[in-house]
Amino acid sequence: MKILGIESSSLVASAAIVTDDELTAEYTVNFKKTHSQTLLPMIDEIVRMVGLDLGTLDAIAVAAGPGSFTGLRIGTATAKGLGLAVKKPLIHVPTLDAMAFNLWGSDGLVCPIMDARRSQVYTGLYHMHRGIEVVKGQCAMAIEELIEYLEELGEPVIFLGDGVPVNRRVIEETLKVPFDFAPSSHNRQRAAAVAALGMEYLKKGITTAAADLVPDYLRKSQAEREMEEKHGQMGQ
Repeated sequence: MKILGIESSSLVASAAIVTDDELTAEYTVNFKKTHSQTLLPMIDEIVRMVGLDLGTLDAIAVAAGPGSFTGLRIGTATAKGLGLAVKKPLIHVPTLDAMAFNLWGSDGLVCPIMDARRSQVYTGLYHMHRGIEVVKGQCAMAIEELIEYLEELGEPVIFLGDGVPVNRRVIEETLKVPFDFAPSSHNRQRAAAVAALGMEYLKKGITTAAADLVPDYLRKSQAEREMEEKHGQMGQ
């Protein structure tokens, strides 16, 4: 089986091709450029480099949230456009599940954290030593709430994600259970992990029609919140 993976849920833009159990190609950039500038050229480049006929894909896996609202829209729109063009199903891969997949084989808890702004993180908790086991599904919460929950569980934990630099100090100063931080080679989103986890879903027949894919934002956008606040004030 052959899967194209797409990841654009954060600053990272990434595309990859996984064929059966082998990573065929990956192009990842963690730089301040909009995904509308980078994502399609990256896909075009790896397709050209490996001589891939998109029609030979079995599916297209996309990190469909949570994450940056703009990034998720661009990633899902790209996946939907390609899926419709080549008549292939899509695979909705939860962003944090795919991040945890980076640390396959790890002991203890794997805890990806993404900076969700407003003093919150997007997070989830996973056991990865025997495949992927979801301990706590992806959600948005305050870092203090997450630390309290981790201490209740009492297991060693490894953190990864762009929420680490923002919250590293409070983790180091307050978390009592043993913890560590993933190295640079594994601490951000990667399309290879999206595609590899997507392969597991495909084997189970879990796919989505291109027209039906919807991002999982987990919470309302800033614009929506501001609009609700404005209407609430007007109604007072």
